[in-house]
Amino acid sequence: MRTLFLLNPAAGKQDCTASLIPQIEAAARRAGLAEGEYTVCVTEYAGHARELAHAAAQETAQSGEPLRIYTAGGDGTFMEAMTGVQGFPHAAVGCLPYGSGNDFLRTYGTKEEFADLDAQLAGGEVTIDLLKTNLGLSATICAAGLDAQVAYGIPKFRRIPLCGGEVAYLLSIVEQLCGHIGRKLTFTIDGEELTVDCLMCAICNGKAYGGGFLAGPEAVPDDGWLDVFIVRKVGRLTIAKLLGMYKNGRHFAHGQLTEEAKPYFIYRRARCVALRPVDGRGPIVATADGECAPCDTVTAALQPLAGRILLPKPAYERFLKKHAVV
Repeated sequence: MRTLFLLNPAAGKQDCTASLIPQIEAAARRAGLAEGEYTVCVTEYAGHARELAHAAAQETAQSGEPLRIYTAGGDGTFMEAMTGVQGFPHAAVGCLPYGSGNDFLRTYGTKEEFADLDAQLAGGEVTIDLLKTNLGLSATICAAGLDAQVAYGIPKFRRIPLCGGEVAYLLSIVEQLCGHIGRKLTFTIDGEELTVDCLMCAICNGKAYGGGFLAGPEAVPDDGWLDVFIVRKVGRLTIAKLLGMYKNGRHFAHGQLTEEAKPYFIYRRARCVALRPVDGRGPIVATADGECAPCDTVTAALQPLAGRILLPKPAYERFLKKHAVV
């Protein structure tokens, strides 16, 4: 088996490479990996993780070796590597949480578990569904509307001196709330068409996005279904209440919307979702696993059991136990 570590120095608040490389080397020795059995690479530009993962998958496919790839970065770096190994059934991708969001892992365990290199190397491989979207592959959630607009606006505030992650996030929220709230969207959900004055929406394969918003609190990433939540347009005074409910996952329980959420949310289970703005105000901002862009149309289609992921030992054992019960 070959093991590849891809480290993204641009992810998160600071460069992880200086401290992480010696930790990886020590953990590899404890796991019994010889020097020639693993490689550490530092990415140099956007898309580099995808290229490195694809090259490694091609090489090991020819030699017949199983390939394990661990990305040290955020959800974007993880999905770059996942995209790079598509079509190679011998390759699986894991995540070391050194990004700003790290929402992928929230479906399976804690940041502490995923940061434990010994647990990672002692863990195992499982297969999950993926989302194929017009923004690229996603393992968690494709979203559009207010929340995506906030994410899209953050980079410009980060360029301001002393505006770190939280400050930039808050300034972007203020900017969006001071502007035009809500979009009129037409959804096509497994053939059903509905038009909604919409605040935001989330198409969920995993549980969380946006740095911990539990949009899909009961989403199961290998059940062959997407949980779709549409939040109706509301007034500014109601937004804070809705966001609190949404962040903590209180809008959904036991397979249905809670009574508190029913006036504000629409819920569907689906395998294919498309949406487009019909209010004449141009593209809508959408986001999926680190990618964020204005789109004329947003599409998300389930790719059943298309992703092979690596889980650290505690999360892997929970995953197997849960599926044994089912």
